[in-house]
Amino acid sequence: MIRKTNILRELSNVNPLINEETNFQTILELVSSKSENNNNFDFDKLDKDRIFHLDSIKKTCIDFRLRFLDHKYFKNSLPKEAFSEISKLESTHNTVLSNFKIMAPSKLFRLKNTDDPLLFVPLGNSYFYLVHKWGNDLHPLRKLFMWPLKNLWNMIIFLLFISLFLTYITPTSIFSKVESWSVFWMIYFFMFKAIASIVIFYAFALGKNFNKAIWNSKYNKSL
Repeated sequence: MIRKTNILRELSNVNPLINEETNFQTILELVSSKSENNNNFDFDKLDKDRIFHLDSIKKTCIDFRLRFLDHKYFKNSLPKEAFSEISKLESTHNTVLSNFKIMAPSKLFRLKNTDDPLLFVPLGNSYFYLVHKWGNDLHPLRKLFMWPLKNLWNMIIFLLFISLFLTYITPTSIFSKVESWSVFWMIYFFMFKAIASIVIFYAFALGKNFNKAIWNSKYNKSL
């Protein structure tokens, strides 16, 4: 059986390595400069494996069609374990955490579900601290399924290959008594136009958008 996708593991794989002491100290210096929406942590007590840069979060969201939004847009309730982690962090760092962010599939921001949400708080300078992960792991092929939705070029390549496959399995005798490459490419051209038209109509009708445009969008139209 194919193992399900643990989104925290995927996020860790693309996050810049901060195991080296010098690199970790540089990050601490960056996040220690005060700015709006920061949380007051005791940096000596931070777990470096829980620190993630916004670029890593963005890439993971785009790859798996996830959203990274303020907690207020999240339609599910936080589990008891999340509140326990929040209390533990607040006690350890002698602070009150605020400005929570959720990284989760789009549907969790409009429907109640439990697909692998991650709870973060901002540290500053585009760094975020992981508070808690809960729920179910994602479908093992989610990244592959969402690849065409990453951007326009991916979608065009996907449509070209799908059109090629459908043209290949379509009997040319339906359109012509003579089999030739010119007939094949003519069918391929019309097949691509038909599929592309359906996809464009579907996208406009349902207000869909590409992963790169929706990963931090709060509007339901792009879900």
